[in-house]
Amino acid sequence: MLKRRRVQQTTSLQERLAEFTRTIREKAETLPDGKEKDGLLQRLRSADAASDLDRQFAGKD
Repeated sequence: MLKRRRVQQTTSLQERLAEFTRTIREKAETLPDGKEKDGLLQRLRSADAASDLDRQFAGKD
């Protein structure tokens, strides 16, 4: 049986998503229009949506 790898997070999900979106946004700004930039922008939209969802449900425990 496989053992589940457990990792203790040292930063909150909001902090990790903010750092991720900042990094992706900076990288996307340097790229010319094309598939790679479109892919990064899609990941950015997904991370923003995840951040919004986390904010909405954070207080509903």
